[in-house]
Amino acid sequence: MLKYGSAGGSTDSELKIPATINTYCPRCRKYTPHKVTLYKKGKDRALARGARHHERELHGYGGQKYPIQRKKAKTTQKQTLKLICKECGYTIHKEGIRLRKLEIVG
Repeated sequence: MLKYGSAGGSTDSELKIPATINTYCPRCRKYTPHKVTLYKKGKDRALARGARHHERELHGYGGQKYPIQRKKAKTTQKQTLKLICKECGYTIHKEGIRLRKLEIVG
């Protein structure tokens, strides 16, 4: 959990986070400054095992094999922070809280 504030029940749920955070680096084994960025999901591999299996299931009769979610329940997403150590370059992922808007300041 983040220690830089929380959206606990507020209506606009906006959180401002500094661009550099002094936190523990497991590789350096000490507290060092870390650069803060938002984690973005990479592109899916078309030839991954699950993708090949799902593609094969869709052929022929029978249609979709599992229900597609039509109504989205959540209005926000959990923002994951990527912390990069400025001394050694080690990357830590820190899962955040549900927010409508996350702003990196500085």
